[in-house]
Amino acid sequence: MSFLRPEAKAALWRGREVLAGLAIGLVGLSWISGPAGLLGWVGWALVLGGLVLLVAGMQRMRFRGKGEGGPGVVSVDEGQISYFGPLTGGAIAAQDLERLTLDPSAKPAHWVLTQPGVPALAIPVNAAGSEALFDVFATLPGIRTERMLANLEGSGEHPVVIWERTPSRPPHLRLN
Repeated sequence: MSFLRPEAKAALWRGREVLAGLAIGLVGLSWISGPAGLLGWVGWALVLGGLVLLVAGMQRMRFRGKGEGGPGVVSVDEGQISYFGPLTGGAIAAQDLERLTLDPSAKPAHWVLTQPGVPALAIPVNAAGSEALFDVFATLPGIRTERMLANLEGSGEHPVVIWERTPSRPPHLRLN
């Protein structure tokens, strides 16, 4: 028997890193305000760790904001991104990724992953397991995570290049 509605349970699960960061930070604050000595120094480390987890958790929560229930399933295994959809599918190696694009004109919005020599892989942002893509995207060299999240939350009409390995634009033009 559960005392929480399914919607409340889903909201708590979506923000689990934020809640963990808050809890760790509060334990650290209580250790700082308690008896002096070694426990106080450990408390400062806990506050710092809780703050880092809180910020990372807020980014992950924003990435998960589109929910689930979209078409298909995403799997990330040893650097291999696989998408199994009802009409399309495919796999791309994360290390060979050339371009990451967000296409908000598709319904639902899609991540478009491009790798040389392979057809582009379009993954709905709300596909099951798509939250694993955040970790892959965060490891791309030079990606601006905050801009990626802002574009994901925005309501653009045209595809936006979020990241590309080799710039295909003149050097004086900025990326997104």
